[in-house]
Amino acid sequence: MPRRYVVFGAGAIGGVIAAFLHRAECEVVGIARGAHLAAIRQHGLSLRTPDGAFTVHLPVAATPREIRWRDDDVVLLGMKSQDTQAALDELATAAPPSIVVVCAQNGVANERAALRCFETTLGMCVISPATHLAPGVVEAESSPCPGILDVGRYPSGSDATVEEVAAALRAATFDSRAVPDVMRWKYAKLLVNLGNAVEAICGPRSAPGELVERVREEGEAVLRAARIDWASVEEDAARRADRLSIRPVDGRARGGGSSWQSLTRGAGTIEVDYLNGEIVLLGRLHGIPTPANAVLQRIARRMAHERARPGAMHEDEVLAAITRAG
Repeated sequence: MPRRYVVFGAGAIGGVIAAFLHRAECEVVGIARGAHLAAIRQHGLSLRTPDGAFTVHLPVAATPREIRWRDDDVVLLGMKSQDTQAALDELATAAPPSIVVVCAQNGVANERAALRCFETTLGMCVISPATHLAPGVVEAESSPCPGILDVGRYPSGSDATVEEVAAALRAATFDSRAVPDVMRWKYAKLLVNLGNAVEAICGPRSAPGELVERVREEGEAVLRAARIDWASVEEDAARRADRLSIRPVDGRARGGGSSWQSLTRGAGTIEVDYLNGEIVLLGRLHGIPTPANAVLQRIARRMAHERARPGAMHEDEVLAAITRAG
């Protein structure tokens, strides 16, 4: 009997994965909250793509306690990293320990947290331009392939379960492969995601410049000091190649990435502690200064708390703050 997929956190990435899995005739259950939960229950989950829109009607719960769990369920964690621990606390009290947990999230701390509760923990390297700004609606800006979703065992390895999950994602039109070194790819994605805070603070129209270069240089220095390997820029470019085709949805170009979306929605929190903050943490552990990442972490966290709009500061202002901090 095919496995059931429980998508815990049906926002941008989680919602897009849930919708495409459902359309591929996989059994899918969502877990959502607030107005998004209410909208899905009332109208279904609407997925908009460059080629049109469709709505899926899938069962959705407010908490894991509302689900009648099966021993072989696959849970895809789609929430932001700052919400992972609370989600795992709920999941561990409701679901059997035999479930498969897949961390379909940015950052590199989620898998370690999940492994404390669930033996079969998989990492997923997500490269998928997706947007969630309105309740009940998610957007996939790449078509016909909505994203690259490589999967592997945490901390390393691959097996039949990994292959099964990757096959289900491929059937749902994602480009997915089983990889034995998934964290190596996730660390490469972490380096890319260090620019998320720049986009959120300075706005998505700001071209990559000195600020993005500085946070990446700090990130690479820290990973080298910690003896952590990551996929090279050339490997990453080869994996992406021409697999994604980002086009306007409903005539609108994509606004921005996940951190930009958190500020745009006024979520009150942002993932920066698990992106730039991960580099700051490793830098402190290994004696490597990370002033650029630390300043971005503080500014982004403050903006989220104050519910400031993205693009509130110019790059020169942030660079000046880094100089003062250094």
